[in-house]
Amino acid sequence: MTIRKAKASDAADLVRFINMAADDLPLHFWRKSVGPEGDAWAFGQERAAREAGNFSFNNAWLAEVDGKVGACLLGYAAEEEPGPIDPDTPAIFVPLLELEALAPGSWYLNVLATYEAARGKGLGSALLQKAEEVAGEAGHKIISLIAADTHQDALRLYRAKGYTEIARRAVVKGDWRVEANEWILFTKPIAA
Repeated sequence: MTIRKAKASDAADLVRFINMAADDLPLHFWRKSVGPEGDAWAFGQERAAREAGNFSFNNAWLAEVDGKVGACLLGYAAEEEPGPIDPDTPAIFVPLLELEALAPGSWYLNVLATYEAARGKGLGSALLQKAEEVAGEAGHKIISLIAADTHQDALRLYRAKGYTEIARRAVVKGDWRVEANEWILFTKPIAA
């Protein structure tokens, strides 16, 4: 296994991982952004291929097995002093923003996802370790992440790796079809 920094040319894999990690919420949002005639996946890839922005390839690392991409880590610094949530924010995102605000100044692990064919090979654990290294090198003392209550394998992994549940918020579904009922915020101190 190797872990490498993502490149703009990895955008097609990145959007799949971003979408997997959030139960199709990104795709749901991208579809609304492009309308019925637009290509939601292409829209997501454009966002992932940008130099800047939270979902930029510059904030991602990929784990490869036998030269094939198997898993993704995407994270960045959380706001030091989160402001109020914009009243125009779609309701579906409000619980996530509320939870993010509970871990100000942390390094926010936004995406950790593994392709099904690559599961059970330690990629998730290796990428969690990478996240802690990246966060520590950037001077963060805490790493944070949000997971859906239905991601049982991920929840077991986070707890086994020392992440502590901090808070929960109800999932706002609207017209987004998802089984999850709660978002769960976890944090972990980074060893100095």
